[in-house]
Amino acid sequence: MATNQQRREAAKRKLERQLERRLEQQKRRRRIGAGVVGVAVLVVAGVVVWIVSANGGDSNTADPAASSSAAPPPTEIQIPTQRAATPKRTKALPNPTTCDFKADTTGKTPKKVNLPDGKNVPSTGTVNVTLKSTAGDIPLTLDRALAPCAVQSFISLAKQSFYDGTMCHRLGTEGLQMLQCGDPSATGDPTADGQGGPGYTMPDEAFPEIKYGRGILAMAKTQAPNSGGSQFFMVYGDAELSPDYSVFGSISDEGLKVLDAVARAGIANPNPQDGTGAPTKQVKFTGVTVQ
Repeated sequence: MATNQQRREAAKRKLERQLERRLEQQKRRRRIGAGVVGVAVLVVAGVVVWIVSANGGDSNTADPAASSSAAPPPTEIQIPTQRAATPKRTKALPNPTTCDFKADTTGKTPKKVNLPDGKNVPSTGTVNVTLKSTAGDIPLTLDRALAPCAVQSFISLAKQSFYDGTMCHRLGTEGLQMLQCGDPSATGDPTADGQGGPGYTMPDEAFPEIKYGRGILAMAKTQAPNSGGSQFFMVYGDAELSPDYSVFGSISDEGLKVLDAVARAGIANPNPQDGTGAPTKQVKFTGVTVQ
């Protein structure tokens, strides 16, 4: 039979073994916990790498606010390459003809000019004109048979240097693809531009057979009849308009290349009503030559 001393020593050894086992268990749990933490770190790191890779390798694009505030890429406009047929009158005008140019004080007239001669105006033949601008030269062919009064006025204004220093104030790129010019008071403000003129008006010379398209040169006007003046528009693409605007010539291939480049540069500040506005690539006339 074991003595009391032996029993105490046996109990002590048993307690020591229990303490050793508990210590070993605690060490094992710590090792397992450390492993779990390590795996978790690797998993999180892997997720971060995947997110960055899925966003093109740029960590900045992982911020939804940053990506949503970025400006969308510019849309490439579609410009037809085929020129529109030049309209023809079914009945020729009398030659010579008379043009009723009338003084007008309703618009802005920062440049004083003389009224064109409205008597014995020829209604046959063409005149070659080149608009020299900051965007490039735009050669035109004016056709007296289409609109003799518009041609007479345009030549008169060109010879008086009326267009020198003026800028094209209105560009359209969708639906109405044209560039409008000839306002001597234009400053690039779409809410104010388009009100200026030469201080006189001319008669309308439109006819039902007119269709507008790439290469057509026409007079601008208000909704009122016989309200044309110095403003004109050059069509480089589509233009679904009613035949109310006098066509008085055409634009050369060289000139259309200049207009195409201006159109592709876009609109600086589009008008919310119709989407037109001042062109981003400024077109300012430095001179007009009449041949």
